[in-house]
Amino acid sequence: MTGGRLLTFGLFVVFILITLAVTFWARANTRGKDDFYAGGRAFSGPQNGLALAGDYMSAASFLGIAGIIALSGYDGFLYSIGFLVAWLLTLLLVELMRNAGRFTMADVLSHRVRRQPRVRTAAVISTVTVSVFYLLAQMVGAGALVSLLLGLEGGTAKAVTIVVVGAMMIFYVSFGGMKGTTWVQIIKAVLLMAGTVVLTALVLGRFGFNISALLGAAQEASGRTGFLDPGNRFGRTVPGDPVGTLINKLDFISLALALVLGTAGLPHIVSRFFTVPDARAARTSVNWAIGLVGVFYLMTLALGFGATALVSPERIIAEDPSGNTAALQLAQVLGEAVAGPVGGDLLLAFIGAVAFATILAVVSGLVMASSTSLAHDYFGHVLMFGRPRESQEVAVARLSAFAIGLLAVVLAVVARNQNVAFLVALAFAMAASANLPAIVLSLFWKRFNSTGVVSGIYGGLGGSLLLVLLSPVVSGKVDPVTGGSLSLLPAGVDFHVFPMENPGLVSIPFGFLCAWLGTVLSTEKADQERYDDLSVRSLTGTGAHTPRQD
Repeated sequence: MTGGRLLTFGLFVVFILITLAVTFWARANTRGKDDFYAGGRAFSGPQNGLALAGDYMSAASFLGIAGIIALSGYDGFLYSIGFLVAWLLTLLLVELMRNAGRFTMADVLSHRVRRQPRVRTAAVISTVTVSVFYLLAQMVGAGALVSLLLGLEGGTAKAVTIVVVGAMMIFYVSFGGMKGTTWVQIIKAVLLMAGTVVLTALVLGRFGFNISALLGAAQEASGRTGFLDPGNRFGRTVPGDPVGTLINKLDFISLALALVLGTAGLPHIVSRFFTVPDARAARTSVNWAIGLVGVFYLMTLALGFGATALVSPERIIAEDPSGNTAALQLAQVLGEAVAGPVGGDLLLAFIGAVAFATILAVVSGLVMASSTSLAHDYFGHVLMFGRPRESQEVAVARLSAFAIGLLAVVLAVVARNQNVAFLVALAFAMAASANLPAIVLSLFWKRFNSTGVVSGIYGGLGGSLLLVLLSPVVSGKVDPVTGGSLSLLPAGVDFHVFPMENPGLVSIPFGFLCAWLGTVLSTEKADQERYDDLSVRSLTGTGAHTPRQD
């Protein structure tokens, strides 16, 4: 192993030791399920804002978006814009949900209905499914990252990396609970912002802090005339094929909808707001998160176009065809320009450790949300009729973390060659299709009932999964140059009938339609008293975090 890779490995070990120390501390200070699920609701607004930004600024943001911008130019910035704009809707809903729930999204959805078990079961299935898809993106990013940094080659190296990351995330969640997970998120957010600021400053410094010069250099290095124009990746016009052109433009709209509407339905984002003591702290959390996320996504422009100009698309593709390593290659080039090979190795090691921290923190948050939902909603309220012992429920949560982590590892090994930002977009589409209709209608429609909740969740989730299965994501997409498969399945296998890669444009309205039809076609009557109680709680915070007494 070379000196640079020894340095990288050493920084990895330092971060792991720090987070292990935090996890052991959290374990010693975790007493019951309130501590395990919600960190004792003791985090301040700024602390939770940092953790929330840490949850949101994932490996897809740091690795995937930079890679897409580097290879596709202007169109890659759509991910940055979509993720940022999504906070407007999140700002509207999260405080209402924080006031109405205790630990999970299912607490909010089941509050106003009498048939709670089936509502909680549907919410658990949706939470786990969306979280696992999001986990795939982070684990795939981990495989690409560590393989590059440690000089490991081949699919086996990526698979081994994914297994190691999976084992660590299971430990963080099952041992440290929400307290440990939150502090890991805070540490990661600080490191990620610091690393991104350093890279951005070095990139702009190379071009005299002249953004036009940076864009001009990226245009020249790309070798494409319209690199800075829209249409390189999304909404492309196909000469002589109006149908293909229309499909491309609809796919673009579908992706934008999924990114903007999906955030408010992501289970790990929702559960993050239950860790603060009151509604004021929840609002402060969002304000901090918006500021941090906004600055971060603006900086992804410098990372992406800087990689194009200083690394070149050819070198990026040679290292990883999906572009997931563009930011890391940029770090090495910038470091070498400042301090020679040693500087390159040092900056690459630091940025790699930051990216590794990002992956570990985000996967821990996702597993935490899923295991909490399985233990609190399914075991505690469905199997144990709402009367489990705290020790039982927490034990089930720890076991659930192991099961979900194992499933994510197996699926991530299969999908290890996909672009991580693209995988996240699918998770966002599922969250927007299955969870958002149930959340919005539960909070704002008096007539909404348990049949509507279940129909909306299963309809939106099933519809999005089916459309993904029948889309070019799974089969039928072939590289026109090499003839190799760009889908999950190998070339020659083609059963796709849905032409778009992102299902959001169809599955999101379908989720709302299923929720509406389930309500109006059901003979079940909405409970006015429960709706009034939910409205008071969500708008005022009165009685927040306490179970309804029936």
